[in-house]
Amino acid sequence: MRLLRYIAGRLVVYLLVVVFGLTVLFFVPRLGPTDPIEAMLAKVASQGAYMDASQVDRLRESLADTFGLSGTLLEQYWAFIKRILLTGDFGPSLSMYPTPVMELIMNALPWTFGLLLTSTLIAWVLGNFVGLLSGWKPEGTSSRVMEGIAICLYPIPYYILALVLSILFSYVWKIFPLTTTIRGAPWSWDLVTSILWNSFLPGASIVIVVFGWWVISVKAQTTAIKEEEFVRYARLKGLGDGRILTHYVLPNAILPQITFLALQIGLMFNGSLITEILFDYPGLGLLIYSAVLQGDFNLLMGTISLSVIAVATATMVIDLIYPLIDPRIRHR
Repeated sequence: MRLLRYIAGRLVVYLLVVVFGLTVLFFVPRLGPTDPIEAMLAKVASQGAYMDASQVDRLRESLADTFGLSGTLLEQYWAFIKRILLTGDFGPSLSMYPTPVMELIMNALPWTFGLLLTSTLIAWVLGNFVGLLSGWKPEGTSSRVMEGIAICLYPIPYYILALVLSILFSYVWKIFPLTTTIRGAPWSWDLVTSILWNSFLPGASIVIVVFGWWVISVKAQTTAIKEEEFVRYARLKGLGDGRILTHYVLPNAILPQITFLALQIGLMFNGSLITEILFDYPGLGLLIYSAVLQGDFNLLMGTISLSVIAVATATMVIDLIYPLIDPRIRHR
């Protein structure tokens, strides 16, 4: 029963976070000076199309209905929430009309998902491994060196490191491409190698920064846990260092890192979006950047809405998995 209450509480929090995020997303663009309908009319007029006043009014009403901007603000808000949560319909793109926004998002989503998932797993596994070993033998030279490297890497913003890597490996040494250029036939080895080659620098800029955070965090946890009474008792029983590390220290040091992973997902997602823009990587970040430049109201709302839902969902999934690996939560 306690576990069910825990799950129900997390689901309620998840829904509140999603609705709050979508509410902010709905109202903030409407506080700005840009009117997407007038921008669309200006684009039509710039192409040399002549319309009298009545035709302009009819087109304005049609565009308002198409893009969900008709009715009162409250009616627009209710329609917006229902359309996103129930049908996932973001309407057509303004800049690439009449292509649906969801189609553009689904084309870009695998790129962002692949980059973020791969970078997260690599950084988390390597950071936890190095941090665990460094915390187990903190007086060693290698431990101090790794701690120093991690402290230097952690404060660096994603975009600064991405710029440095781009300048060094694309301009100076010309090892990797400056912009993403995917080549190869579908489902071919050439396509796979092209994707990996073009994704290396964007992924490295995320992994390196996040790696520093995990090393510092896990080392601190390991250093504290190995002084606990149950670890001392294990030593008195005559257990070897390897068994103590893997069966006593590791399970207790890794649990907080799963919680931190839920907290870091949002930051890593934002970092991946900025990185995609810098490397011209065809993911959600580049799509958002294009929507801002072209004033594509629907595309901007769609990509950010999906980002809010994706980050909230990933965080909720980690929260729901946590009781399965931590008995203290199940019996609380």
